[in-house]
Amino acid sequence: MNSMTSCTTEKADLLILNAKIYTVDNSFSTTESMAIKDGKIIATGTSEEIISRYTAPVIEDLKGKFVYPGFNDAHAHFYGYGINLIQRANLAGTKSQDEIYSILKEHYAQFGGEWILGRGWDQNNWPTKDFPDKLKLDELFPDVAVYLIRIDGHAAWCNSKALEIAGITSETRVDGGEILLRDGEPTGILIDNAEGLVSSVVPKPDTEMQAKALQAAEKNCFSAGLTSVTDCGLSKSVVLLIDSLQKKGDLKMRINAMLDPTNENFEQFVKKGTYQTDRLMVNTIKIYADGALGSRGALMLEPYSDDPGNSGLRMSPPGFYEEICSLAFENNYQVATHCIGDSANRMMLTTYGKFLKGENDRRWRIEHAQIVHPDDFGLFSKYSIVPSIQATHATSDMDWADERVGDERIKGAYAYRTLLDQLGWLPNGTDFPVEEISPLFTFYSSVFRTHHDGTPDGGFQMENALNREQALRSMTIWAAKASFEENLKGSLENGKWADFVVLDTDLMTASPQEILDTKIVSTWLAGEKVY
Repeated sequence: MNSMTSCTTEKADLLILNAKIYTVDNSFSTTESMAIKDGKIIATGTSEEIISRYTAPVIEDLKGKFVYPGFNDAHAHFYGYGINLIQRANLAGTKSQDEIYSILKEHYAQFGGEWILGRGWDQNNWPTKDFPDKLKLDELFPDVAVYLIRIDGHAAWCNSKALEIAGITSETRVDGGEILLRDGEPTGILIDNAEGLVSSVVPKPDTEMQAKALQAAEKNCFSAGLTSVTDCGLSKSVVLLIDSLQKKGDLKMRINAMLDPTNENFEQFVKKGTYQTDRLMVNTIKIYADGALGSRGALMLEPYSDDPGNSGLRMSPPGFYEEICSLAFENNYQVATHCIGDSANRMMLTTYGKFLKGENDRRWRIEHAQIVHPDDFGLFSKYSIVPSIQATHATSDMDWADERVGDERIKGAYAYRTLLDQLGWLPNGTDFPVEEISPLFTFYSSVFRTHHDGTPDGGFQMENALNREQALRSMTIWAAKASFEENLKGSLENGKWADFVVLDTDLMTASPQEILDTKIVSTWLAGEKVY
């Protein structure tokens, strides 16, 4: 460095000093300090180098704390999570039906109204693991409609009033869904597409409530260290609302908004090509091949081990999937398809293959890729299809998933290392509100594959664990790559957005318990402290 440049300093907006910064660049290098200007990183280096070259009005001495690229949840339901926070009774983690009835009574006493809405129940966590019915709901709420969404969003539990408003009788049938009957009468349980019969008559939140929901979701996400999310399946009106709130500065989160497959979305977005701002990416159509494993709606090649007459549900006719793929291919959009069962995965891998034909860079995605037949893993690499995983699904499901699919099929389930080997990268998320929003739990489940108490001993199918570097990449740079944004964010390098999170713990060396105890010290988006 010549003497002339050494004695003139450049102006930055923010200096981050004395940290251990995991840049998550190609070589997974670490550094000490960063200079940030106009929301972007302009230099990294030792603290001495940065101080000698830059001045800034804000200097943060992190005193040895640990910095990572802002966490990016590659598969979530951000808007739906926000609606849950402000409108629905929280039933997640409940251990019995009686506990749920108590929550609903309290919720109704507080909020009243013509509908009681809730989400988060999971019969697999109850003493008897059978689906509930409407009888007690009818007794408690004879004149108020009750609509309670299962934790995975693929089943709902209603009372008679809700069924009556929706016009559901013992004769009602729906493609890609099921209305459970007992003694010829609806029990109150609706599976997959049958949920829409009731959800379509639930009063819709107004724009003000929708905005509050998005802001409530953002607040919690920032506190969890998230700076980017992919929201899997949105209406035109919600995407436009997100865009307007972001442009006014009322919503800061970076969002990859996947579109519901509606004609208004096709006209507004798909046929006009990718829509992108600094904080919003719209270039994906989200569809569903099947239901969920927990409600036995996942589409299997062979019947369920614990329900021999049932192979699950295909959500739409075969022609629908070809139409969507054709539309996306013509308009250079991504397709992202929810696939849980081995039959659903095979169906969509081969459908994609008809259009993609071989290696490509369209980054069409299989969301969940939860149970894959051993013969089908190679189709991901053959057609450059991206497996989008959610590591906490493995640890949430591992106690009962083998009962659903048996000892042989479980080997191809939650097979994250095998999936990673197909392309050499994969995005990771939580599917919140199905799972908790914490990226630290994603990291934990990816690497250790146990419950938080350390069970099962030795971990679940550890041959498919990710190592720590792979886990961190899957939540940062690979998540950005899945939405074609890897040149803008996902690593802490010159020219990229200064989106980062400060932790009190070194994720690369900490014990499992230390990772669970990690504190989010602060979250930064475009060089602004947002938490």
